Amino acid sequence: MSVSPFPEKAALRREKRELRAAVPANEAREAAERAAAEAEPWILERSPDCVALYAARGGELDPAPLAARLWAHGIQLALPAVVARDRPLAFRAWRPGGATVSGFAGIMEPTADSAPVMPDVIVVPLLAFDRACHRIGSGAGFYDRTLERLAVKHRVATLGYAFALQEADNMPVEAHDVALDAIATERGLIRPGG
Repeated sequence: MSVSPFPEKAALRREKRELRAAVPANEAREAAERAAAEAEPWILERSPDCVALYAARGGELDPAPLAARLWAHGIQLALPAVVARDRPLAFRAWRPGGATVSGFAGIMEPTADSAPVMPDVIVVPLLAFDRACHRIGSGAGFYDRTLERLAVKHRVATLGYAFALQEADNMPVEAHDVALDAIATERGLIRPGG
């Protein structure tokens, strides 16, 4: 992966990671419930057969309440799995409380025998975002590679998922950066252009 021409991305990642980590556990749980209530209608409008979430770590907004809501609607859920450092993510079937194993960087993912699935909606973790729905991730590029591949092969809806405090006013945006379709926070749903 090439070095970003925007060194301020590293500083922004650090700042937002620290802010996110400082959210008290009870406030994080409340934020996760409110964000799920914001995200649920947007996802249901798309009538998805399958929604990919993520296993929260490092202070990420936990999508577990959203998973429970979607599962109650009978929607197939999935989690990503890293197959190789330079490859797009794979998605495997999963359900709330389902078996997971520690994968790349200790991120929990479905067991290898879980069925491969193709999501219609991907809930994307991030470190920073702006009102145009650009995101900065952790820097490994897994979601960038995945979303680029799926844009060609299978149109998916993308929903960023974060605490409102992760919003940034002056996001460094590179030519290859593609905006998400929307971002859900505990304070509401953000769509590009308002």
